[in-house]
Amino acid sequence: MKRTSRDIRTANRYGVLREIIAESPTSRQELAAATGLSLATVATLVGELLDLGLLTEVGFEDSAGGRPRGLVAVNASGGALIGVDIAETYVRVELFDLALNVLARADEDMRPGESHPAQVVGHVATAVGSVVAQAGIEGARVLGVGVSVPGQVDREGGVSEYAPNWDWHDVPLLDLLSEHITYPLYLDNPLRACAVAELWFGAARGRGDAVVVNLGTGVGAGLALGGGLHRGVSNSAGEWGHTTLVLDGRLCHCGNHGCVETYVGAPGIMLNLREMSPRSPLLHPEDQTSTINALARGVAAHDPVAIKVVRDTARYLGAGIADLVNLLNPEVVVLSSWVAATLGEPLLEEVREAVARHALKRPFAATEIVLSPIPTDPVCLGAATFALEGALSAVTQKSNRRTIPARSRTAPPA
Repeated sequence: MKRTSRDIRTANRYGVLREIIAESPTSRQELAAATGLSLATVATLVGELLDLGLLTEVGFEDSAGGRPRGLVAVNASGGALIGVDIAETYVRVELFDLALNVLARADEDMRPGESHPAQVVGHVATAVGSVVAQAGIEGARVLGVGVSVPGQVDREGGVSEYAPNWDWHDVPLLDLLSEHITYPLYLDNPLRACAVAELWFGAARGRGDAVVVNLGTGVGAGLALGGGLHRGVSNSAGEWGHTTLVLDGRLCHCGNHGCVETYVGAPGIMLNLREMSPRSPLLHPEDQTSTINALARGVAAHDPVAIKVVRDTARYLGAGIADLVNLLNPEVVVLSSWVAATLGEPLLEEVREAVARHALKRPFAATEIVLSPIPTDPVCLGAATFALEGALSAVTQKSNRRTIPARSRTAPPA
């Protein structure tokens, strides 16, 4: 799709603000070097962001001679962003200032059978109301709400096109949410959210090509190629969890057999444990979180069953990651989301060994495999950046057209 001059300007503005958030305070000269934009372009964009109240001047850097350079920083109090992580077993919402510091957090558990769109929307609305109340901010300060939902999504239409674990098809999610939430809403999925979080603040920062493997109930791979997020032609890139790992293997929610997700997602790990030791006290049949936590404790206590389950899971995961390494030749592969965080270093060590066995030597030698260093929920953080991107796009459209932004589902309250 051909990009207009407005698209390019919005992207440049977003890139400059992203760099300032990550490296605040900084000078215009440093921003030009980091973004590859001319100093004149950076100066213009910084001026616009200052006028919008998103940045503030914070003095000058020390100079050994010559004209001192003025420094700019994010105006953290200039607005608030909300990130929503809709997962198969919970809804988590975090409210951030403009420096993307967490100001409030709320969680809603979703029990089995609570996956009807109206139920999910109710949980999201409750949690969003909770974080706004906790933070004690005025509604007008909320610039937007980024919403992450598993599966394939239509970003522009605000539609969850296909969520296999819930059997959702063409659910108008943002329209449903807009009946309860009066802030601008922006939709994507956790693969993109995790990848953006790592690009801004995590292990993919400064890397040209990175793969962020999302290990939760569902499984996928967020792709950052050429220093930017790779979405694919229909925003469907990264559905690695639904590639075939075992021919005629386990039945997947997507309808195929042997998908990666069925062996390394939380339900797949539970099945690995059940097949090995059906009566194991580590197994909590109706509770993914408790089972994964028990496995982590078991590995730490040298429980042979727990060690074997994590090792076998890592063998499957390593074979799948080796395909990504051979195909994409990334600088870094990041293991992200709650399963990876819970199983931690023992899983990482086994995965590295498994990838070394299956990947070609040359691309493997160039790839670092790490756990996500992000301390907060990476999906909420990434979703909040989608809201920030949408807010900047909305400002551009309003200044050019004086109309309500097309990508916003609702206007912010007066």
